[in-house]
Amino acid sequence: MNLPEVVSREEWLDARRKFLEEEKAFTRARDELNANRRRLPMVRIEKDYVFHGPDGDLGLPELFDGRRQLIVYHFMFHPDWDAGCRGCSKVTDHIGHLAHLHARDTNLVLVSRAPFAKLAAFKERMGWTVPWFSSHGGDFNYDFHVTLDESVKPVEYNYRRSPEISGDRSGLSVFLRDGEDVFHTYSTYARGTDLLTSTSNYLDLTPLGRQEHWELPAGRSNSGPGEWWRLHDEY
Repeated sequence: MNLPEVVSREEWLDARRKFLEEEKAFTRARDELNANRRRLPMVRIEKDYVFHGPDGDLGLPELFDGRRQLIVYHFMFHPDWDAGCRGCSKVTDHIGHLAHLHARDTNLVLVSRAPFAKLAAFKERMGWTVPWFSSHGGDFNYDFHVTLDESVKPVEYNYRRSPEISGDRSGLSVFLRDGEDVFHTYSTYARGTDLLTSTSNYLDLTPLGRQEHWELPAGRSNSGPGEWWRLHDEY
């Protein structure tokens, strides 16, 4: 295995101080990126979406639960499946206590296309407490490009026309409520949701990293992207 070079403490400190400057530059660049995200325009939601939850049907405004902002994680769960996507499950395992988001007038929910009964059963198995709603039978997944079917809607994923792919995908969308009006402000897909998984962020701090073939330096990996993921009760 290609391991890091062994050096003296003084040499290590010199290298670490130089790398700290790169980390600080990245932090400043990330702050500017976040500011630019907040500067994006928004789109008024005109359609009346219907979601199915533990207390019956409700609309998109009700998912805010009285708060001004709503984050929707598009959890990949096809109606024919009996268990949710492993990658989405890994993301959901890392969702903490929602009180911290609620303190910033923000709610977070999961939305999937599978019928609510399947979501409820899988949620109980996984021991999650985050609110989870079904969009089964509606347009929500298609309109936000996480269910891809050219016969229903032109296929676009991650802001690219992609007629060659189909099926369900994951992603994240953000909404803002202003009085009675709801606006779509942001959506991200693919590696745009990478920061949601703290396991990956912790592993990025280690010399072996995520141990996936795409990472550098080469020679420290043992699997392709996501091949090692399991549901947390299957490791």
